[in-house]
Amino acid sequence: MRTYQHLTLAITALTCSLQAAAIELNEQFSLVVTPMLSSDYRSSGISQTLGDPAAQLDVMLSHVSGLYAGVWTSNVEYGHDWENDDDYGTRQEIDYYAGYYWQITDAISLDAYYNKYSYPGESQFNGGDFYMTLEAYGFFIGGKHAVGTDEDYFNTYLGYRTQLPLEIGLELRYENVDYKDDVFFNADYSKAEQDYGNWEVKLTRDLLGATWGLSYIDTDLSDAECASFSGYDDLCSATAVASVSKTF
Repeated sequence: MRTYQHLTLAITALTCSLQAAAIELNEQFSLVVTPMLSSDYRSSGISQTLGDPAAQLDVMLSHVSGLYAGVWTSNVEYGHDWENDDDYGTRQEIDYYAGYYWQITDAISLDAYYNKYSYPGESQFNGGDFYMTLEAYGFFIGGKHAVGTDEDYFNTYLGYRTQLPLEIGLELRYENVDYKDDVFFNADYSKAEQDYGNWEVKLTRDLLGATWGLSYIDTDLSDAECASFSGYDDLCSATAVASVSKTF
């Protein structure tokens, strides 16, 4: 199953709402709209577009209390369905999320939200996850657990965010994805793994009214393990991903 695993979706949107001109609906509610173009859509290190570009949109309604809800969407491409000998019918992922962001102090925050993801035309991929992230003084740690699905996977992640000279943002992240079942096999299927690690180093810079990003993303999956899971052996290897977004 392929799931949307943008680990800091709510934190990013809420941070942007503080730094950029969010649409103030009234004294209580704000609307944050963030379109983004990316050279690849990587979820937990694995491409969801066969390495092709993605156009994404996030629309979030936030309340001064810290409550928020929104919808996120992206194009996807899963290629050939080898079991049915045809192409997967879905070309879009739509996520609906709701949560609570608690700014405990100026340097400490806690974010918890539920994310329901859906794929028109391929409902077998649909599911939901519960996320929780604690951030303190630039460091963050969190986890994600499957909710309402047959699978029982659990992800844990940690990282660090800071501001470099020249107003360049830096984010370092490591994630472990545990499916609690043998899903990653070697070339002759004599050995299997239940989990894998992935990591990202990302630089961002606000310029010309937009946020530009450049990431280095990699996993510890071999080509054979990647192929046994995704159907392709080149979707889990190291890559550079460029992106540009603008928050309204």
